[in-house]
Amino acid sequence: MNRYPIWKYLTVLVALIIGVIYTLPNFYGESPAVQVASAKSTVKVDLSTLSRVESILQRHNLVSTGSYFEQHGTSGTIRVRFDSTDTQFRAKDIIERELVPDAADPEYTVALNLMPASPSWLTAIGAQPMHLGLDLRGGVHFLLEVDMQGALTGRYESLASEVRTALREADIPQKGVERQNLSLVVNFGSTEARSDAITALRRQIPDLQFVNGGQDGSIELIGTLSET
Repeated sequence: MNRYPIWKYLTVLVALIIGVIYTLPNFYGESPAVQVASAKSTVKVDLSTLSRVESILQRHNLVSTGSYFEQHGTSGTIRVRFDSTDTQFRAKDIIERELVPDAADPEYTVALNLMPASPSWLTAIGAQPMHLGLDLRGGVHFLLEVDMQGALTGRYESLASEVRTALREADIPQKGVERQNLSLVVNFGSTEARSDAITALRRQIPDLQFVNGGQDGSIELIGTLSET
């Protein structure tokens, strides 16, 4: 029977213990957090900024499970950990409102983040969980805010150009095409021209719905985007 020196068994045992310790953070998972960083090279994030963030949270009765300051070269980062995403969202809005009074010229960036939920003693020895990519996390959720009014205005401006082109190619005279709010108004000199225009435009620009309009003797055709 082969026997090995005791020091080899001890080496394997120590390596196993160290491996288990540094694997533990993966079992604790991650907690929601809010991160504060500088948005300008002239603005420094330091321990006084951390105290300010903690004071903001205390003033609004928001309880964190830990706040941390990290120095990266000449710049610093603050991360505050919370026990729920609801508290995280509220804290982010409040901190951002206090630290960034002018959204057009921000001095700080306040963002949602995640932090390891492992105990402090594991963090102190550099034991970090394995960072997962989006494929292992199950993807990413984001909110896209769209300026619908601006998008529709641009769409109607484009359609106005298409209407002018279509009428010109069909040799149908018109006295003007203009956008009025979220509609197009086409002016004609006669009802015959308007009738011909309806037929041509419905065929060439099916995205628009046209109805007759006009007041005080004007002869108009009003086009709006169809809902389908």
